[in-house]
Amino acid sequence: MPKKYTITTPIYYVNSVPHIGTALTTLASDVTSRYQKMHGRDVFFLTGTDENGLKVKEAAEKAGLEPLKFVDDISAKFREIWPGLYIEFDDFIRTTEPRHREAVHEFFRILRDKGHIYSGSYEGWYDVSSETFFKESDLVDGLSPDGNPVRWVKEDNYFFRMSAFGDQLLAHIEANPKFILPESRKNEVLSFIRQGLRDVCISRANPGWGIPVPDDDSQVVYVWFDALINYVAACGWPAAGWEDKWPAEVQWMGKDILTRFHATLWPAMLMGVGLPLPETLVGHAWLLMGAEKISKSKGNVVAPLDLAHELAQRSGCSPDVAVDAVRYYMASVMPMETDATFTPEEFDRLYNTHLANDLGNALNRSLAMTHKFVAGEIPDARVEEDAAQAIHDAVADFDLAMETFRVDHAAVAALSVIRFLNKYIDTRAPWALAKNGDPELQAVIRSMLLCLRTAEGLIRPIMPKTADAVAAQLGLPPLTQWEAIGTDVTLPAGVKVLMPQPIFPRLDLTKKEEPKKMEQPKPAPAPAAPEAVTEITIDDFAKVKLKVGRVLEAEPIEGSDKLMKLQIVIGEEKRQIVAGIRKNYDPIDLIGRQVIVCVNLKPAKLRGVESQGMLLAATATDGGAILLQPDREAPEGTGVK
Repeated sequence: MPKKYTITTPIYYVNSVPHIGTALTTLASDVTSRYQKMHGRDVFFLTGTDENGLKVKEAAEKAGLEPLKFVDDISAKFREIWPGLYIEFDDFIRTTEPRHREAVHEFFRILRDKGHIYSGSYEGWYDVSSETFFKESDLVDGLSPDGNPVRWVKEDNYFFRMSAFGDQLLAHIEANPKFILPESRKNEVLSFIRQGLRDVCISRANPGWGIPVPDDDSQVVYVWFDALINYVAACGWPAAGWEDKWPAEVQWMGKDILTRFHATLWPAMLMGVGLPLPETLVGHAWLLMGAEKISKSKGNVVAPLDLAHELAQRSGCSPDVAVDAVRYYMASVMPMETDATFTPEEFDRLYNTHLANDLGNALNRSLAMTHKFVAGEIPDARVEEDAAQAIHDAVADFDLAMETFRVDHAAVAALSVIRFLNKYIDTRAPWALAKNGDPELQAVIRSMLLCLRTAEGLIRPIMPKTADAVAAQLGLPPLTQWEAIGTDVTLPAGVKVLMPQPIFPRLDLTKKEEPKKMEQPKPAPAPAAPEAVTEITIDDFAKVKLKVGRVLEAEPIEGSDKLMKLQIVIGEEKRQIVAGIRKNYDPIDLIGRQVIVCVNLKPAKLRGVESQGMLLAATATDGGAILLQPDREAPEGTGVK
């Protein structure tokens, strides 16, 4: 049986519940896992919790709980939150489990027997928050490099002879260009090793919590030495069969735990025991809140499930889609070389522009035109060459991004076919082809639908529930095989697509209106006198500029039973116009329709949405609107006299 494709997250400290910073790493791992599964690979996706160490014990004491009760509660919350974000891990390891303790003991014994561990006296500074030892020269204004308080420690401990592995580590990194990603992080690691590696203190005096050193209960294993071993413990080591899962193809982590631990200590430990090294270590940058790293200790956390819940309430999207929107946000801003900053405003902007405007509108427009122009059925026609090329490029770009685990680039590739589709619709103008009875209409509609089908497959690793919703509206089963994405066979002719159901309602980013004051009843007005007509000159009328336009998109404005938002092309220009025609027209009936637009009216905001013109309409007997249009086709942008 072939080896599994193994993906790991770091195991997370249980001093508090997960936040969007820890979710970032786990989401990247889940996207990688889903992508590899779509390629047909047998994936082993590992995550878990780090439950030993002085920091955890002190957090438990502060909470007034026994350490085991404390870690049980927090670890359970990680298990609950990850499925809530649709994280599909295969194993969840806890460092308080017997399998982990046994692996740590065996790992320690082997290194000791090979002469890689020796006893000695440690005297120096210890950062409890990051569980890290530092030299005097490492401190910055009396604090650790992470800005945390340090304690002076003087103990008799055990040491790992890491200094003996510097040359081997350098040779391995040079021989394996993908061992550390991104490239900038690799350079940091090389610089750190070339400065000279020190032997590492790998035990502490036993505080009554942690994994005792084999044959010496007065000491517990240093939490970082203990924690790293979880990766092979979960693969079954030292029992037979561990080779089915180890070495890992990729180990995801934040940049703060890459250089000192995963890229030096961990591979040196593996070399010392004689186990193979992981194929790739990815150290992504941080997600900041303002100028600070999102951190439980700083109290500036953003809870991902709370963010999704608030989005669902504010936008009206389904809870499943709201979670996918949070996943998309994390994937698209995934910081690699440099840190990114979280702001609620940027989150809302990405939701509106990328999901509501781009993906949502492309889906709604394409399905509406399929119903209007080809009876709602997938046509039996060829896919046009430029659409086929855009589809091919999007799939290739996604694959290229994932070769180096650039989840942010993959998110761009996933929606690139949607951005092409929106431009393609405007360029090919299916409404004009339908008006003229052009036989190319069938090929254009099929090309549009294959772009949607391709996007469904490409977004699936990032937004699995949204992908399912797109497939359902196309009337097709979910596209789960990567090699099939973009192929003609995935779009069987004759299938009836559904009427469009908006997946991503737009967020209203304007301030809420103040409640109107109750007005006192007014007496019934007297019968109106005949309206006096104010005469104007021809020069006055000439100031009004009227042109022929065509409706490209139409959607109701949330919270209003009258207003419709339209995207209208007028010659080479595209404008957004808000019109009070919702009671008289369905969006699907407006797409492709020609209208008369006043183009020099000063822009105004209605319900917080900018309107860049006005439609001409007659008033029906019931007070409704009857849109005016030319009695035959006229080029968009033609002046009206």
